[in-house]
This record gives sequence, C-alpha cells and structure tokens, in this order.
Amino acid sequence: MKWFLLALVVLGTVFGDLLKAAGMRRLGEVDDFSGAGFQRLAARVARSPLLGLSLIGYTVSFFGFMALVSVAEVSFAAPATAAGYVVETALAAIVLGERIGWQRWAGAALVVVGVGLVGG
Repeated sequence: MKWFLLALVVLGTVFGDLLKAAGMRRLGEVDDFSGAGFQRLAARVARSPLLGLSLIGYTVSFFGFMALVSVAEVSFAAPATAAGYVVETALAAIVLGERIGWQRWAGAALVVVGVGLVGG
C-alpha cells in the first residue's frame, strides 16, 4: 500500500507541476506587481483550465501524502517523494520541450540513488 500511495503522491505532484508550468507559459510573464496587476493575474489564473487541473494534481498529492504518512514512517515518505524530481525532469524535456543539461541529469541520478537508499 505504501508504494501505491508513494506513486500517487509523485504522480499528483508531477501532474500539478507540469500543468502549472504549461499554464503559466500560456499566461505569459508576470511583470506588473501592483495591486491591480495581481488582481488581473488572479482573474486570468482563475480562468485557466491548465492551472485548474494543476490544482487537482496537487490535491491528489496532498491527500496521498497524508495517507502515506499514516502507513509509513515520515523518514521514508518525505525523501521518497523526491522521486518526482526525476520524473519531472524527464517529462519537462519530453512534454515541455525543455533542454536539460548533463548537470541536471546527474542531479536526477543522485536523487534516484538517494530514493533507493531510503526505500531499501
């Protein structure tokens, strides 16, 4: 059960992060930090289907993590969810077309090793 919940947390977070990035890219750069600018941004964010879907991903991740720490030690759960960084790095390259340098791939590989040590 803990591995299923871990997968749920990771996938929810990845889903949320990728949709948030795609949604914010569609909205464009935020350059007006006045009160009225934040109001306009909030209205645009509220109308964005991608950002709405990202909230669903984050909600799944949040409640999945709550369930995970009810069946597994937090010393396992918190570090193991870092596996999402690896999945996000790969999907950022595939889905969002980001260029990932060797340093980031090396960092992702270190995360895999760390998750393996914590989960073992």
